[in-house]
Amino acid sequence: MNKVLSALLAGIVFGVGITLSGMVDPNKVVNFLDITGNWDPSLMFVLGGAVITTTIGYRFVFAQGKPLFEEDFHLPTLLKIDRKLLFGSVLFGVGWGLIGYCPGPAVASVGFRPEEPLIVVVSMLAGILLFKVTSKR
Repeated sequence: MNKVLSALLAGIVFGVGITLSGMVDPNKVVNFLDITGNWDPSLMFVLGGAVITTTIGYRFVFAQGKPLFEEDFHLPTLLKIDRKLLFGSVLFGVGWGLIGYCPGPAVASVGFRPEEPLIVVVSMLAGILLFKVTSKR
């Protein structure tokens, strides 16, 4: 139960944070990424704040020796940069730049104006399913 509540709390904090920062507005994100046009640098402060918060948070959590609701930390075991990782990174970046949504803000935006972000979320889930089906071969 503690794991569920901590995940719920983390999701709420994340959702409130990206909503207050404006990251759920795809136009704000596209304008941030459009450095030659109508550039809006305000999300740089959001990203900088996220990096600082994450750095401090990780130092604090790892200093505890183990997580609160698990036996061990679940860290990535694959450290190799391969074609799948590079392709996924490029696909993520291009998709984010073209439509202004990445997974977190897309899910959070469904509650505000569901038409567009719902298409993004369904497409994202279809892509995940397609990857799972094709990667088993």
